[in-house]
Amino acid sequence: MSPIALEKEDHARDAAFNKAMHGKSAEERAGMRAMMRKDRNAQQAAVDEYFKHFDDKLAAEETPEIRAARRAEYATLTRHYYNLATDLYEYGWCGSFHFCRFASNEPFRQAIARHEHYLVHSMGMKENMRVLDVGCGVGGPAREIVKFSGANVIGINNNDYQIERATHYAAKEGLSDKLKFVKGDFMQMPFPDNSFDAVYAIEATVHAPSLEGIYSEISRVLKPGGIFGVYEWLMTDQYDNENPKHRQIRLDIEEGDGISNMEKIEVGLHAMEAAGFKMEHHEDLAERPDPIPWYWPLAGDLKYLGSVWDIFTVVRMTKLGRGIVHPLLGGLETVGIIPQGTRKTADSLAKAADALVEGGRLKLFTPMYLMIGRKPDPLASSSSGSISS
Repeated sequence: MSPIALEKEDHARDAAFNKAMHGKSAEERAGMRAMMRKDRNAQQAAVDEYFKHFDDKLAAEETPEIRAARRAEYATLTRHYYNLATDLYEYGWCGSFHFCRFASNEPFRQAIARHEHYLVHSMGMKENMRVLDVGCGVGGPAREIVKFSGANVIGINNNDYQIERATHYAAKEGLSDKLKFVKGDFMQMPFPDNSFDAVYAIEATVHAPSLEGIYSEISRVLKPGGIFGVYEWLMTDQYDNENPKHRQIRLDIEEGDGISNMEKIEVGLHAMEAAGFKMEHHEDLAERPDPIPWYWPLAGDLKYLGSVWDIFTVVRMTKLGRGIVHPLLGGLETVGIIPQGTRKTADSLAKAADALVEGGRLKLFTPMYLMIGRKPDPLASSSSGSISS
């Protein structure tokens, strides 16, 4: 793959678009109320800009040029995806936009938090460490990690609307002293070299046009001896790009989840090495012998409910729930209560949900390939060498 040309950032343009499309909806309760506050013209512009990469593009006809065009506009693609999808995510999945492992009789939100805690544990995150959250979403994981570890976390995100919501939630929970959010492209972060004790990414760096590129940028801002932990979305070794069914599953996931270029596990491992990390642990957590599969909420297997209260969250994500909500969204569009394009976005998310379940069942895809890498510290190595001599 040829080197990726980074998009030129324009924060003033993005802020103006955010104000035009979202107004003050970042302060609204998540879901329908926030959707109702969108500007119709700005929403349509976001729909057009995002779906131009996927409309009328069949997996069987996918070319390297089509994928290269998506990678070239990775930042715009991701920014507009979350302009469109954030309210739907919060409606269906709450504030932590990631999958997790499940134990028997474990409530949904408890499992989500446990997955975040496990990353903190695996990285050895400590009180008052300076930590970077790469691709922080609306800050759900960051809030949990601050409360669990006591670390000082900075979240970076290239979507103004998500930053506004994340900042609002942090203030609401009294965490503003230990949790901040910064606007920026994670491929060209606005931080000096050697700025952070630890860096983590939870199902976010899949949006990068190049894993080697994003991991190298993370290495740059990480202090020597610092730790990097990531839950990565990757296609497994069983994925065959020459198989039309496999390729369609990947493309449906990419379209419905704002991804320009999803890679296989071997590419992720090579990218960590190429970025200079010393791998301390890597494992596909989806392959753990858990009694419940990670994709069960999307599959609608209600027998796995860990709490009666989870039914209100899980049913929204099932085909049954989507079959009720999506026509409702279409009706609300027709009468002008919510802007055009909301249902199209929801339908795209639903297509991705089905592909995620199928990819999980066929073991073609994992959303939780865990990699823990440490940035070498030349001074520590030389000190260790002098002592031993």
